[in-house]
Amino acid sequence: MAHAIEIEQLTKRYGGVAAIDALDLTIDEGEVFGYLGPNGAGKSTTIAILIGLIRATSGSARIFGADVWRDAPSLHRRVASVPSEANLWPSLTGEEALRFLGNLHGSVDEAYRAELIDRFQLVTDKKIRAYSHGNRQKVLLIAAFASRPDLLILDEPTTGLDPLMEQVFQGEVRAAAANGQTVLLSSHILSEVEAVCDRVAMLREGRLIETGHLDVLRGLVALRVHATFDGPMPDLSGVEGVSRVQVDGASLECEVTGPVEPLLRALADARVARMTTREPSLEELFVSHYGAGDAR
Repeated sequence: MAHAIEIEQLTKRYGGVAAIDALDLTIDEGEVFGYLGPNGAGKSTTIAILIGLIRATSGSARIFGADVWRDAPSLHRRVASVPSEANLWPSLTGEEALRFLGNLHGSVDEAYRAELIDRFQLVTDKKIRAYSHGNRQKVLLIAAFASRPDLLILDEPTTGLDPLMEQVFQGEVRAAAANGQTVLLSSHILSEVEAVCDRVAMLREGRLIETGHLDVLRGLVALRVHATFDGPMPDLSGVEGVSRVQVDGASLECEVTGPVEPLLRALADARVARMTTREPSLEELFVSHYGAGDAR
């Protein structure tokens, strides 16, 4: 499969500090890719390099095979980006800002833009200065989606949106992917990433620590099991992969790391009335790597 983004040994230093350090990453065309990490991990630096705002110290970054710095003018016709802070022109109306952004990009699907204005419930005849943070963010999202770019680069794009508008955003990301567009999504809203992304990468101190499909990454964190019994409680001490066993009357809870077969063998002779399992959420996976203090 062709790559939308190819990053090789990408490094950005500020003096003696490496914001990103020898980063290697590929994102396939048509993929929705989640980019995660605590504040200061290097996510925004990576994005700034990709959209040509800053130049890397070393290494390379390519979008659709073109160098992000040398070929920036031609790439900008195929890419749309949304930052977390919408710094727009306060004296323009929402409609004027959308038209200006469309002209700046050079491509806009006006019928789709009208649909997006309706879906995001944006009142376009108000001045930007009268908009809330969330409404300013809607302007950028509508402009980005309406340009129908081959690649959407979204850096904390739903900051300020209410839950209903977050659902609208997720729907548009899925529609973009169904249309063959590629999406790079950096977000602190882990449920959002979990809802729309095919793969995720976890960044810490400028280096990738995990990359993969969500189902594979969840395998790195314990499966949670809850069971109730009609008979004697089984003894799970020493069962491979089983930990944190808690018994409350006829109920048992535990965590399983690795294959679940040893637990099933241990329960084979028990009178199990009901058993449920729950895969770890992306947030639990994130916390397992970074600790609870870095989950946001």
